[in-house]
Amino acid sequence: MDILKVIFKVVGGLTIGMVAGLLIAGVGIITFTDTSFSELVDKIINIKISDFFVGTLTGIASLIVSVCVLTVLHEAGHLAAGLMSGYGFVSFRIFNLTVIKDDGKIRIKKFNVAGTGGQCLMSPPDLPIEKIPTTAYNAGGVAANLIALAVGIVLLIVVYNAIANVFLTIFCIVDSIIILINGLPLRQGNDASNMKMLRRNPKAKRSIMIQLKANAMIQNGVRPKDMPAEWFESDCDIDYSNSLEVAMPLLEATRCIDTGEIEKAYGMFDRLYDHRGEMIDIYAKETTCELAYLSMVTGRKDRAAELLDDNLTAYIKLYRKVMSSKDRILCAKKIYLDNDRETAAKIYRTLEKNRHKYLLQGEVDSDLALMKEILSNADQRPM
Repeated sequence: MDILKVIFKVVGGLTIGMVAGLLIAGVGIITFTDTSFSELVDKIINIKISDFFVGTLTGIASLIVSVCVLTVLHEAGHLAAGLMSGYGFVSFRIFNLTVIKDDGKIRIKKFNVAGTGGQCLMSPPDLPIEKIPTTAYNAGGVAANLIALAVGIVLLIVVYNAIANVFLTIFCIVDSIIILINGLPLRQGNDASNMKMLRRNPKAKRSIMIQLKANAMIQNGVRPKDMPAEWFESDCDIDYSNSLEVAMPLLEATRCIDTGEIEKAYGMFDRLYDHRGEMIDIYAKETTCELAYLSMVTGRKDRAAELLDDNLTAYIKLYRKVMSSKDRILCAKKIYLDNDRETAAKIYRTLEKNRHKYLLQGEVDSDLALMKEILSNADQRPM
């Protein structure tokens, strides 16, 4: 059944891509040649099958190349603007490939965040939070896309090759879409809305700066429990629909797991779970994952079983290759719900063996320590 789904998805995607490629190519031909719409329709009706496939595949290839190139340029714009603003390099991700600096060496690891094609993370300069610049860092991606769009338009004017014109037309259309998506504050979490929020919301600015600092430390092997306690001062007045603000109680609750304050962590994630409908999807799922884990280790098995439904289990399995916390949850499930200590130990050993493949090494150290503890506790339980 899964194979059939994959086949249908591939065929459907190719069909949509071929139609889109044909339409875009048609727009380019009408715009940049003397061909009229009626002439184009007549040519399409009488086109050879071989020419049709060549044209549509050219459109698909142009679309794929444009998306890849423009995603790299967008994140490179953030990187360049961040470096000029005093930020330090942490990671540069395109799709699921992430370039990091580890012990002075450049390494490539796999990591992915749902809903994002790329991400450039940097550590803020060592300044008081209110003085840390944010506008250039956030605007750098759109600025790079605007430069690319200007270059693309100039090339369209001076180049007279049909295939090149099709590619450049698609390139400019995709670039314009990326600019609009990121450059207009129409949705939460894009570059424009972040710039606007960070100028007006000191709480959101403090939150994102601490997140950037914490991310850099975790990537370098620092566990959450070893981070400065003053970063995690609670603020009850949280806008749960604001992804920048809600990230702080999530980070604080995660730190409580690492410090061994399990009941406190359970209470915090329980409160967050009550607001899951207000959060972005990935935060809602992460909240549910950690609440399920805490329900297991605190003896609330019925609630854990209820939370670990098919959808959440599928999410956990999907992300276990890039997030070590998912193996921690699966390890706990094998012990507390399935009474399968052997498989739980195997999950632990596999994570320990593959620990250096993960991006967030501090998180891996924390998860291994927690897994070792629950395995030890399982050995001490009466049969």
